[in-house]
Amino acid sequence: MAKPLYWVMEKRIYPQAIDSVVMPEPFGRQIFNDAAKAVAALQALYDRNTKFLRDSFTALAAGGDNNKRYRAFYPEVGVTTTSFTQIDSRQAYGHMPTPGHFSTTITQPALFERYLIEQLRLIMRNHGVPVTVSESTTPIPLHFAFLEGSHVDGAAAERIRRPIRDLFDVPDLDGTDDQIANGTFEVALGEARPLAAFTAQRIDYSLHRMSHYTATSPQHFQNFVLFTNYQFYIDEFVARAHELMAKGGGRYVEFVEPGNVVTKAGQSAAGAGVAPPRLPQMPAYHLKKPNHGGITMVNIGVGPSNAKTITDHIAVLRPHAWVMLGHCAGLRNTQALGDYVLAHAYVREDHVLDDDLPVWVPIPPLAEIQVALQEAVAEVTGLSGYDLKRIMRTGTVATIDNRNWELRDQRGPVQRLSQSRAIALDMESATIAANGFRFRVPYGTLLCVSDKPLHGELKLPGMATEFYKRQVAQHLTIGIRAMEKLAEMPMERLHSRKLRSFSETAFQ
Repeated sequence: MAKPLYWVMEKRIYPQAIDSVVMPEPFGRQIFNDAAKAVAALQALYDRNTKFLRDSFTALAAGGDNNKRYRAFYPEVGVTTTSFTQIDSRQAYGHMPTPGHFSTTITQPALFERYLIEQLRLIMRNHGVPVTVSESTTPIPLHFAFLEGSHVDGAAAERIRRPIRDLFDVPDLDGTDDQIANGTFEVALGEARPLAAFTAQRIDYSLHRMSHYTATSPQHFQNFVLFTNYQFYIDEFVARAHELMAKGGGRYVEFVEPGNVVTKAGQSAAGAGVAPPRLPQMPAYHLKKPNHGGITMVNIGVGPSNAKTITDHIAVLRPHAWVMLGHCAGLRNTQALGDYVLAHAYVREDHVLDDDLPVWVPIPPLAEIQVALQEAVAEVTGLSGYDLKRIMRTGTVATIDNRNWELRDQRGPVQRLSQSRAIALDMESATIAANGFRFRVPYGTLLCVSDKPLHGELKLPGMATEFYKRQVAQHLTIGIRAMEKLAEMPMERLHSRKLRSFSETAFQ
C-alpha cells in the first residue's frame, strides 16, 4: 500500500542546519585626514571581501563544506560633526546639514575613485574633521562580488549541494530602494544619517542593469549624457566619432560602442571589444575624455518607462548633466517643422514617477543648462537675439504615456495642453527631467518639431527622409556643443542648489 503524501513529506530528510558563519578577519576602524588614503583603504577592504566570497564559492563548487555560511560586508565611510558652523552657502554639496554622525556603504571604489576623493576632500575642508573607514553591517551579495565580465559555469553551481541562499547572501530588495533620494528615508534612533543618496547595494544593482541594457561597461560612461529617442541621432553620432578618432580625436581619447568596442584616437578601426550579435534595448555610445569628461549618448527608444529605467541606473554614476535631444509634436500653429523647443517647464502625464515624485512637485528650469543650450543653438544656426525666435521657442513641454492619444476623445487632452500653455508634446522629456530633479542631476531638454498633429501638418512620403538628413545633423551638433559648454563650467556652478532638499546628503 502506497504511503500517504503527508507521511512522505514528514519523513523527508533535510540538510543539516547551518550553525556557523565564516567571515574574513575583522577589519579595524581606521581614521584618515587624507581623502586619497581613505579611498585606498576602502578599495583594499572591498577587494579583500569580494575575493573572499569568490574564493569561497569556488571552493564549494570543488566539493567544499556545505554546512557553513559564507559572509563578507561592504566597506563603509563615516564622518562625525559636532558644530553648526556655517559653511559657504554657495555650495550645493560637500557639507552636512546638521551636527551628527553620517555614513554610507561603498562599492567598487576603483570605479568611483575620483568621485569619492572629491566628496571626502570637500567634507574634510568644509568641516575640518577626519573620515572613518570601517566594515559596515550590510553583507555583500554573492552576485555582486564577481568582477565585471566574470563567467560562472552553471555546472559549478549545480555541484553545490545546498541552495545558494543557504550559503551566501543574495541581493535584498529591502536594501535597493530610493528612499534617501526621494526624501522619505527616516533615520532610526541611534542610527547614522545617510552620507550619500545611494547605498552600495542599490549602486551594484544599477551597475549590473546598466551593462545589460546598454551593452557597455559602466566604466565607459561619461559625465555628460545625451538621450535620444531616434536611431538617426545615434548613426550621426557614431559617424562623427569615427571621423574624429581617425583625425586624432582632438580632446577626445577614444570612442566606445556596444560590446565595449573601442576605437582609440588616431585609429580608423576598433582595436578591442566584440560587437554584440544584436543591439541591446538601450545601446550606449561613449566619446571619452580623461576623467570621464566626455559625452555619452544613449538611444532610449520610445516611452516614459524606458526613460525612467535608464536614468534610474545612470544616476548612480553621479553624472554632471543629462539632456534630452529628440523629436516632438509642435502644438502651436506658428511653429514649423524643424523648429526647436527649449523646455522651461513640464506637464507630467507620463505617470511612471508618480509614486516617487508626486505630480505636485514642480520641475524647475536650470539656468546653467538653459543658457548653454540657447547659446549652442545661436552658435550653430548663426542666429541671435530676436532672430533666434524664428526657429526656437522656449516653453512648456508635455510628456504623455499614450503615443496614439489622437485616436481617443481629444477634447480633454487638448484642453489641458492649452491651459498648461504647452508648446510641444513628447513621451520622454518630462520623465528624464523629473528623474534628474529627483536624483540631483542637472537636466535639460531641446526638442525638434517633427510634426503638428493638431494642425494636420504631417510629413509626406519622402519628406521624412529629407527632414531627418537635414535636421538631425544640426540638432546633434547643438547638443554636443551645449555639453562641451557645460563641461567647461566649474562644477560648483553647474550643480544647482535648486536640486537640494531641506536635509541633504553631503555627497553630490
